[in-house]
Amino acid sequence: MSAERFARTPAPPYYAVIFANQRRDGDHGYGATADRMVELAAQQPGYLGIESTRDAAGFGITVSYWESEADIAAWRRNAEHSVARQHGRDEWYEHFELRVAKVERAYGGPAARGEGA
Repeated sequence: MSAERFARTPAPPYYAVIFANQRRDGDHGYGATADRMVELAAQQPGYLGIESTRDAAGFGITVSYWESEADIAAWRRNAEHSVARQHGRDEWYEHFELRVAKVERAYGGPAARGEGA
């Protein structure tokens, strides 16, 4: 696995928007829209990065990182993002859960030799 798949975030605190979802069958424009949302989010003030994965059964988790709750709220109000969210409800997702969390501590690995888990 490549380290490029991990978001490069600053030292905490910052915020994480955790979007877990189960896709319905078929693309219905999802792929192109998802790519566009990543591109658009990266242009928003306060955006720090994104990590995303999806399994073969259509379950996915995307975590976007933001400097502040105000930045998250501004992203939510973005017109193009609002249209994509509505398509998600109407066409793409069987179910989803969205959670916003404040990141207080963060570190990476693997641990150095001799360090415990």
